Amino acid sequence: MHTTSPAAAPPVREPRHTPVAHLIRGGVIEGVHHGSVVVLDSDGEIGFRLGDVEAAFYPRSALKPVQAAAMVRAGLPLEGDLLSLAAASHSGEERHLAGARRILELAGLTEDDLRNVPDLPFGPAVRDTWVRAGRLPSRLAQNCSGKHAAMLYTCRLNGWSLDDYLDPAHPLQRAVAETVEELTGQRVARVTVDGCGAPLFAVSLHGLARAAACITTAASGTPEARVADAMREHAETASGAGRDVAALMRAVPGLLAKDGFEGVEVAALPDGRAVALKIADGADRARIPVAAAALARAGVDPALLTRFAGEPLLGGGVPVGRVRPVDALVPEPLACAQA
Repeated sequence: MHTTSPAAAPPVREPRHTPVAHLIRGGVIEGVHHGSVVVLDSDGEIGFRLGDVEAAFYPRSALKPVQAAAMVRAGLPLEGDLLSLAAASHSGEERHLAGARRILELAGLTEDDLRNVPDLPFGPAVRDTWVRAGRLPSRLAQNCSGKHAAMLYTCRLNGWSLDDYLDPAHPLQRAVAETVEELTGQRVARVTVDGCGAPLFAVSLHGLARAAACITTAASGTPEARVADAMREHAETASGAGRDVAALMRAVPGLLAKDGFEGVEVAALPDGRAVALKIADGADRARIPVAAAALARAGVDPALLTRFAGEPLLGGGVPVGRVRPVDALVPEPLACAQA
């Protein structure tokens, strides 16, 4: 699947989200999560949509595979787990920290050269251990340190300045923006700053799904294919032990998936089928069951997705409900499996 020259930027407006999931307790809808979902067929056409899939929004870390592809295009020579780490929102496990250090060493740099914000590890168990040991927030522990280390390495290889590598006008960020526009098939609507300090580009859900499809359908050996292969083969490096996005890639053969803060998820299969979603209130508890329903809509075997139906809602320690995608989203086979 390939794009032509980018179309116009998506409109900046209040997204016309619609209910995508219900919080059900004891058979009563206790809460409603609004959002938007798009499913692309293998030919790139929209096979299903719910809500507003054309409005501009920020994909947050779901855009990292595109950023990593841009860096590989610019000469980043990483492969395997280190390339997966370049596209990661990692949990801060020792393998993640060691990998980021290794990327910096390859560039002849240290943690002091990173410009991402210091933070505690993202993974709850890792963070708790870190705090108990009296360790302070660090740039290396922050969940985007692999991406930032790879950005610095890309700059060093190209002879670009290092101190201002996060400036949207920097050659690296201009190259990233060009790749975002090429793969999404649309102009960037807005540029702001992500939580880690890197530029963040506003596109549409439709464009994000299109970019993921471009990455998973790219010819073997291309920058896009190298990123997809690395993330699928090293799913826990791109996320962390026990993370749902890694489990989803392990469960569905050939699937590339990436989550992002504020309830964003994108996933694509090798034949170009792709899904992208945004939970309006940013609730993680709705993200994965909605993603599973969208993948079933895309034709993934529902039997592979039952474990992603959402964690049970407990009352007095006993399951009394769960977060469930709205009926309009759930294909019949998955609905039967979740009943």
